[in-house]
Amino acid sequence: IPEMQRWKDINISYNFTENKEEVAFTFRVTTPNVYSRLIMNSEGFLQLSRWNPTLSEWNVFWRSSTSDCNGYQSCTPYSYCDTNTTPNCNCIKGFAPQNPQEGALDNTNTECVRKTQLSCDGDGFFWLRNMKPPDTSGAIVDKRIGLKQCEERCIKECNCTAFSNMNIQDGGKGCVIWTKELADIRRYADG
Repeated sequence: IPEMQRWKDINISYNFTENKEEVAFTFRVTTPNVYSRLIMNSEGFLQLSRWNPTLSEWNVFWRSSTSDCNGYQSCTPYSYCDTNTTPNCNCIKGFAPQNPQEGALDNTNTECVRKTQLSCDGDGFFWLRNMKPPDTSGAIVDKRIGLKQCEERCIKECNCTAFSNMNIQDGGKGCVIWTKELADIRRYADG
């Protein structure tokens, strides 16, 4: 979550670990005698609290955004949610609202369809930046290859709908390939 970049200003460092044994997000308070906790509430939003020893209570000082884009599949497949646009839902490049009049008003419930018929021999991919990747259920992961090999593999498979690095840190590594419809995508303004 890009907003977590601000945690460094409040003396909290975090780490993402992914290996054969685990996939984990951890954080550590870098100031002695300060206690913090990270909770996911019943609505699915994260909140970070700090213990106040004087009042003997937890004070929430950060909450993940409650914008419309944070809900699961807040837009239809082949569209992305962007809080900086009106409406929030936008068809990804190469797709358009199935009903243009409906889409011009509010495409939250409007299906996005391909502008041209799929051609397995000539189609390619558009780069989407600052995006939360689509839902990964059914996605294929290969940790051994990089982005260029991932693209080559995806282009060879006609049912491939998208590809990405598995991890974008340190220049990117690994490969994720989507073969189903692209759903639950969000654009972030920063990073």
